[in-house]
Amino acid sequence: MLSLAVERRAGAKNEVLRKAGKIPAVFYGPKESSTPVAVSMVEFKKVWKKAGESSIVILKDGTNEHEVLIHDVDVHPVSGAVRHADFYVIEKGKKVQVHTPIVFAGISPAVKDKGGILVKVLRDLEIEAAPRDLPHEISVDISGLVELNSAIHAKDVTLPNGVSLVTKPDEIVASIAEAREEVEEAPQAIDMSAIEVESKGKEVKEGEATADAVPAKEEKK
Repeated sequence: MLSLAVERRAGAKNEVLRKAGKIPAVFYGPKESSTPVAVSMVEFKKVWKKAGESSIVILKDGTNEHEVLIHDVDVHPVSGAVRHADFYVIEKGKKVQVHTPIVFAGISPAVKDKGGILVKVLRDLEIEAAPRDLPHEISVDISGLVELNSAIHAKDVTLPNGVSLVTKPDEIVASIAEAREEVEEAPQAIDMSAIEVESKGKEVKEGEATADAVPAKEEKK
């Protein structure tokens, strides 16, 4: 099982910790008061990559050990640097509910042979299990998707021993959509009657003479 060492922090500023290659963190739980700690940035990233937020980590706090979940991680929106982490201490003897990521496996005949499109509806399943039975991920086999418009529901997913489903059983996990050809729209016919045709001559306003008008001869006195 993955483990991570932490040290108590008392009054140390976050900026100082980060410059020292550590991140501020806190662990807490139903029967565990909130305790501020610091953890190595490098070691935390290694464990977080493997555990995610659904696998148990043994948090070593001096001589004490706690079974925890990485509950929340604050990441800088631009640099991607981890700024803070929360560890949720699991109550001994209690089952926990977590969202566990789905990994799709196999090849769908509907995609391979019939040109269907695999639509991944869910990215994770909510499950319940004892801490030590929690899987890191859940594999969903799509080889059973043979026909177009077929689907896999949450209740169809095979879960490891000791793990029960919390997600609604009828939730669609993945489905096969039928590929549709894009139809080009025909160009619209131009309605010539709606186009105003400019006349060759200009409209003569009342009291004005046209350029072609011949001036009248002056009347002899």
